[in-house]
Amino acid sequence: MSAGPTENITSGSPDRFGYEWGRYSGIFPEYEEQFRRWTPHITPAEWRDKIVLDVGCGMGRNSYWTLQYGARSCVAIDVDRNSLHSAKRTLAPFPNAEVREMSAYEIGFTDHFDIVFSIGVIHHLGNPAAAMRNIVKAAKPGGRVLIWVYGRENNDWIVTIFNPLRKALFSRLPIGMVHHLSLYPTALLWLGLRLGVGRIEYFNLLRKMTFSHLRSIVFDQMLPKIAHYWPREFVERLMREAGLQNVELSWVNQVSWSAIGTKPSTTPRENAAAL
Repeated sequence: MSAGPTENITSGSPDRFGYEWGRYSGIFPEYEEQFRRWTPHITPAEWRDKIVLDVGCGMGRNSYWTLQYGARSCVAIDVDRNSLHSAKRTLAPFPNAEVREMSAYEIGFTDHFDIVFSIGVIHHLGNPAAAMRNIVKAAKPGGRVLIWVYGRENNDWIVTIFNPLRKALFSRLPIGMVHHLSLYPTALLWLGLRLGVGRIEYFNLLRKMTFSHLRSIVFDQMLPKIAHYWPREFVERLMREAGLQNVELSWVNQVSWSAIGTKPSTTPRENAAAL
């Protein structure tokens, strides 16, 4: 399984997201609602006393909620140093949090975590299948792996109009200029939302947000070099081919997918030896 013929294992946009997390590094109540929507298969109580890994932590706001819910410990990893600096600041109140510079392709843990999650990361990678194998490797046998990714469903306008514009223009411009340009589509979106544009659940969520939060979302869409929008069947296959069992998917905000699976307690070789 590959993400695309011209995208290699090292491609991606970590430095561009690092700029974003430097500009938008606050923790606000609406972020908890987002996190809960992105992780529908895990209740707040289920994070309690769990050993957790956050792959591609950004500024650490998703790790923040797992620790608020009582995780025993959380390791938050990313490859961009600006992101890591923001994550350290976000997670400073938690002595049981650890922030490390580490790639999704080279996670330095094996069979260690109760829950491994990666929110908004896998769809920006050049080789998502390789990243998923490493993510699964880090989970304990019997542990759970959760990802949240962009969906293809209800995103036709992004795939056919916005995505080509992002690839051809925004992904090539200096990041400061992209941030400046994000002001204008944000203003149009803000006005459209106030006029009732968009009837799917995602737009209902956007209507609750401040202008600054809305701009951070628009900017987030404009800045990456890679952004995949995957249909349900691709996401499910990605999980199963990484070796996960009991895979479940939820359609988040009618535009994206949250998927969770369980790492087998024994390997196929161990199962064969037991027969």
